[in-house]
Amino acid sequence: MVFKRLLGSLGVGGPTVDTVLDAGAVVPGGSLDGQVHLQGGDADFTIEQITLELVARVEAEHDDGEHEGTVAFDRFAVGGTFRLVAGERRSVPFSVTLPWETPVTELHGQSLGVVLGVRTELSVAGAKDKGDLDPLVVRPLPAQEAILEAFGQSGFGFKSADLELGRISGTGQRLPFYQEVELTPSARYAHAVNEIEVTFLAHPGGMEVVLEADKRGGLFAEGHDTVTRFTVSHHDVGQRDWNAEVDAWMGQLVEHRASYGTTGAYGTHGSYGTHGSYGHQDPHQADRFGHSEPHHGEGHGHRSGPGMGTVVAVGAAGLAVGVVGGMVAAEVVDEIGDAFEDEDEDEEEGGDEG
Repeated sequence: MVFKRLLGSLGVGGPTVDTVLDAGAVVPGGSLDGQVHLQGGDADFTIEQITLELVARVEAEHDDGEHEGTVAFDRFAVGGTFRLVAGERRSVPFSVTLPWETPVTELHGQSLGVVLGVRTELSVAGAKDKGDLDPLVVRPLPAQEAILEAFGQSGFGFKSADLELGRISGTGQRLPFYQEVELTPSARYAHAVNEIEVTFLAHPGGMEVVLEADKRGGLFAEGHDTVTRFTVSHHDVGQRDWNAEVDAWMGQLVEHRASYGTTGAYGTHGSYGTHGSYGHQDPHQADRFGHSEPHHGEGHGHRSGPGMGTVVAVGAAGLAVGVVGGMVAAEVVDEIGDAFEDEDEDEEEGGDEG
């Protein structure tokens, strides 16, 4: 899907831009390839710079409730400083590397409802204009897919996936937001937890896996959140028994007594360690939100519905992605255009923010 507009700052008759990404999903830390197609306008223009901007639809929690907005999380200059004569057609190829923490938008070819886009910006005659927006499809890394598959084979149900504005303290997180994959517990753990949230923070050498459990209360105790963190490598994915790993992780998570936000070190166990720190720091990097704030304690992670995510069901042979409420992949793609185009209109009416 392509959203093609005239350069509003140059008026009718200005050049147009159409960015076409290579077919197929990409992976975090992988290469994003494509071409920027330019069509000259009624006059000659100097294209000073062509910039690609990665944007995401992100949720933020504030005192007055939860809001959604657009966050730009990377930018790449892919061309520029040339004359585009009237009516000329020109294509500029590009190949850029995605951040390792780029969220996953699909699992086994089915959309998770996470909204990412690639926005093309032209700098022409001292003016900048966001002229094109295309959906970005990202599949999981092998380690991410193996871990999610192990949860599925262990009886966990996939509830939803979303992006949360904020930072997880005590981790190497680099982006101003993180992805949560929400799971319903298997029968073995249903007595102890209401849901599990999985966050992957990948980097070139491996990946941090943050697990948060909404623990059920008992007769003499209130329910609370517990968190643990593990580190895995990209290089031995095929040699590890991920079902056993996930079972060990869940055992530690259920036995974990630290409440949400408590810090503490629990040493290492095998090739991974656990930590009780999961506070949220003020990101100070919100784009298109009214203001930036961290999450607020116990209220984090307990939403009444799937929001931007889609419900995922577990099949006996692994993960079979199902969609709730009749939403299908094509409608999710349409939502990308609606979400970002609405904000483009806001920018045109009220000027650029941030």
